[in-house]
Amino acid sequence: MHALVIIDVQNDFLPGGSLAVKEGDQVIAVANEAAARFELVVATQDWHPQAHKSFASNNGKRVGELIEMDGLPQVMWPDHCVQHTRGAEFPESLTKKIDKIFRKGTNTSIDSYSGFFDNGHKQATGMGAWLKAQNVTAVTLLGLATDYCVKLTALDARQLGFDTSVIVAGVRGVELQAGDIEQAFTEMRAAGCKLI
Repeated sequence: MHALVIIDVQNDFLPGGSLAVKEGDQVIAVANEAAARFELVVATQDWHPQAHKSFASNNGKRVGELIEMDGLPQVMWPDHCVQHTRGAEFPESLTKKIDKIFRKGTNTSIDSYSGFFDNGHKQATGMGAWLKAQNVTAVTLLGLATDYCVKLTALDARQLGFDTSVIVAGVRGVELQAGDIEQAFTEMRAAGCKLI
């Protein structure tokens, strides 16, 4: 079976949100159109506790600053996708054809860009095992953001043995540094992902 994975299309990543991705809202129409063509659709949802250590506000740091957290490099982000807030919700205009939602970033001490694992690969979200239990062998990804959550989800999907495609028109990136988005596409391609 082939599943569509919609990554972090949440209000805080859309225009007006606390961590808005430029043109992030433009992935919604692509997601809705793609969802209609897949038998199985899952979504990932950033779901942070208010005290999450990746928030600059919890560390006295500047947004965009790079620190070390639990032995891993960690970008300091504005507070975003806090559990039970409007910012963490999916926009009203996003397809309702979502069979299962996998929440990530719930551990205060470690971030989770990938929809499959936290950044240290210490804990799984359950998405990989669930997809395999549904006999999924191929996944197509879209969502936000190209250079973080989409890239890491795609790389982990390949590592888990899924045939992996990314809908280029259905992703947008943060681009903290010039070239980050292009670099993400290069890494995904090198890992065997198909960019469609």
